[in-house]
Parts: sequence; structure tokens; C-alpha cells
Amino acid sequence: MSYIDGFVIAVPTANKQKFIDHANNADSMFVEMGALKVVECWGDDVSEGSTTDFRKAVKANEDESIVFSWIEWPDKATRDAGMAKLEAAMEDPDNADPRMDPVKNPMPFDGKRMIFGGFEPVVTLGK
Repeated sequence: MSYIDGFVIAVPTANKQKFIDHANNADSMFVEMGALKVVECWGDDVSEGSTTDFRKAVKANEDESIVFSWIEWPDKATRDAGMAKLEAAMEDPDNADPRMDPVKNPMPFDGKRMIFGGFEPVVTLGK
């Protein structure tokens, strides 16, 4: 059964192209590690809720847009192996992939406000 990693990020609206460039550079690593698909979505119709919403979840400022992203893996074992490989590479600067080097490919957003988690699909309809 497939496995999904989901992310919600507040990105300065002025950094949209920087975000796209960053994602185009870094996301291919997940595919190389076995991910089936990586999807990055720029918020277009993200309403504010009275109790909670995407903006509140990541403490977005007025000058920030919401990005909703996910990585689809064939199964949790492939995801766990891929993430372990990524973490090991990040801990060893001599062998780190330059796509994850914060100097060569800086995150154009505040990573401390990113929310993420792993999800097991329970209902899947369509293609």
C-alpha cells in the first residue's frame, strides 16, 4: 500500500520563484530514493477559518502564501529507507548531496513553521 508524506509551509509570496527553483532542485532526491511522485502546490484559494485553517497552522504572515505538498511513496518501507538515507547524508557534510546544502540551495521559507507528517491512505478513489 502506498504511503504519503504531507507538508504545509508558509512561504513569502515574493519568494515564489525561489521556492519553485528550490523544489525543482531538491525534490528529485526523493524520486531517486524511491518516491513515485512529489507534488508542490502554491495556495490559490486558501480561506481563513474562524477556529483554525492552513494559515493559522503555520503562523503565516500577510505577505506569505501557503504551500501544500506531498510525496507519494510505493510503501512505508521505501519511505523509511529513503528518509534514513537522506538523514544520514545530511549528518555527514563530506557526503551531503549539494541539493540539500543550505548554502547552495537555501530554503526560501522558515522551516521551523513547516508542519509535516506521514500518512497511510485509507480511501483512494480515481487514478
